[in-house]
Amino acid sequence: QVKLVESGGGLVQPGGSLRLSCAASGFTFSTYAMRWYRQAPGKERELVAGITSAGSSTSYVDSVKGRFTISRDNAKNTVYLQMNNLKPEDMAVYYCNARRGAYSGGAWYHWGDEYWGQGTQVTVSS
Repeated sequence: QVKLVESGGGLVQPGGSLRLSCAASGFTFSTYAMRWYRQAPGKERELVAGITSAGSSTSYVDSVKGRFTISRDNAKNTVYLQMNNLKPEDMAVYYCNARRGAYSGGAWYHWGDEYWGQGTQVTVSS
């Protein structure tokens, strides 16, 4: 049974930091690209960051570049999203996504089954 379980969300003041984790099981984690999406109320789901299966390539949406860092530990079947200098516009439900893929020329190419976590809420407010 495939599982993606996010944790680490919560309430933080503007300028603060959070570290999201996504623990994976039920599939060969080290062969899957991993991505973090977010969805704010009334908005479409947005790709925030991605990392290739070996961790050799990463991508970020422009609005989080320099503030967020995606990483993975294939020995622990876990992907992380370190979020620094959080802003109110970062407030959303953050979702972990797994799918086989490659990142080349600024674009993602994916194939095969796709898995999603249940999401974790990030609230940025003073």
